[in-house]
Amino acid sequence: MTDRTDQRAGSKRAGRRLPKPATPERLEKGALFYLERYAASSASLVRVLRRRVRRSAELHGTDPAEGEAAIAAIVAKLTRAGFLDDAAYARGLAESLQRRGLSGRAIDLKLKAKGLGEAERAAALENLAETRQDPETEAAVAYARRRRLGPFARPERRAERREKDLAALARKGFAFGLALRVIDAPDAAAAEALAEDGEAAQRPLDPDFS
Repeated sequence: MTDRTDQRAGSKRAGRRLPKPATPERLEKGALFYLERYAASSASLVRVLRRRVRRSAELHGTDPAEGEAAIAAIVAKLTRAGFLDDAAYARGLAESLQRRGLSGRAIDLKLKAKGLGEAERAAALENLAETRQDPETEAAVAYARRRRLGPFARPERRAERREKDLAALARKGFAFGLALRVIDAPDAAAAEALAEDGEAAQRPLDPDFS
């Protein structure tokens, strides 16, 4: 009791309004408010609600087990209603990350960090493969463009930065052969053509630019 009293007093002294107890009704309202503002996986929403449950237990002595049960019921209800759809969330996030220049491997790690299961992650990557001509090459070119690597760098700096640029793509999870094709493309237009022509990305390099 003393610890909770001290925490309440501390909040008042700091001028913060004390959070109300995390009842099932308040948790559900909080979940809906969160989903109105952010796209989220069910695991992400659970983490947000659990923080409220823990804080409520610390400040008001509410039962964490009851909070966990309420969270499970809320997630199930919102999933049935279509407010939570992990498969759709995974597809949308994978597409966004691919456009930003992330490799398939990096996308999978990002999706896993969001609490998405193996099935959702695999389906999202499969969707990329089905809807994009060559998602990995497109992503590598997008990353090189964004970071001004290889053919997107100033011409006078390309030779001295080649190894660093190759390493930069490799660190992002791109295969070394693909990194070579992007970094050693003759110019930006040729690199962009790689993204548009999946077969070109697999053809041998022009020895003049290797």
